[in-house]
Amino acid sequence: MINRRKIDRIALLGYGSQGRAWALNLRDSGHNIIIGLPPRSKSIRIARRNGFKEIAAVSNAVELSDIVIFAFPDHLHGKVYKKDIKPYLKRKTTLVFLHGFSLHFRTVIPPRVNDIILLAPLAPGLAVRENYLKKKPVSYFYSIHHDATGRAKATLTSLIQGLGIDRRNLIETTVAEEALGDIFGEQAVLCGGLSQLIKAGYDTLVEAGLSSDKAYLEVAYQIDLIVELIKKYGIEGMLRRISVTARVGSLLSGRRIIDKSVRSQMKKVLADIKSGKFARRLASLDEKSLRKLDTAVRKMSSVSFEKSARKFASR
Repeated sequence: MINRRKIDRIALLGYGSQGRAWALNLRDSGHNIIIGLPPRSKSIRIARRNGFKEIAAVSNAVELSDIVIFAFPDHLHGKVYKKDIKPYLKRKTTLVFLHGFSLHFRTVIPPRVNDIILLAPLAPGLAVRENYLKKKPVSYFYSIHHDATGRAKATLTSLIQGLGIDRRNLIETTVAEEALGDIFGEQAVLCGGLSQLIKAGYDTLVEAGLSSDKAYLEVAYQIDLIVELIKKYGIEGMLRRISVTARVGSLLSGRRIIDKSVRSQMKKVLADIKSGKFARRLASLDEKSLRKLDTAVRKMSSVSFEKSARKFASR
């Protein structure tokens, strides 16, 4: 068993959903947390409301800490690192990343004298916090990307214990594997692909005369039940546990919907990710492009779909 490293202070940079979950979980486990945020950040008020008294500018938080956790958006890593992190790093400071993106695509190039750890939750921040409170922690990918001091494993052990992670829920990986797999998975399947598949099915039923509510219930409401079956029993196991009607229909129509053209597009998406094209696009985001992104997000759904989703959210 690797000894737990005694940590004096952890700087948690950012306070979005995932950062908030990490900060609360680590604090509740007894760690000394300082929140690093820009001076005018709207998150300062939320952090104070959550009981965090030590909130500082990013540079000050980095200077005062033994561990620095990158919990702010990936597209800001490069800019913030160069200006507010790198000049204030101590030689023995450990850098912890929740995603391999900025390391793999080299928007952040840390000094060789610092330990680098990847600890990536396989869940959004809300689930990370809720599962911690239920003592049923989510799974995490992990990697000791660089062990300059010989203490990286001990530091990782301290974080694992602080986050309440069961070691059975840890999956070893590399920064490259996590970065490429995570970005592709969320774009092609889990978020981008799935949302568009649901919306296409919804629109098809509504255009055929079904009400918005019934269409929503048929193509979206039951997804978590199917996913749970897949997680427990695999795809084959899921198919064997649904009705004969659903099983026959799945075999007849599944490959008509997700055909060779879809797989061809997936390969192109992965190629864009591997080449760094997507990383460059993400790193170039500014306030204007983020506003355009918000508009595009609204267009991916519809008022009627969102209304039905809210209607059945608590059932």
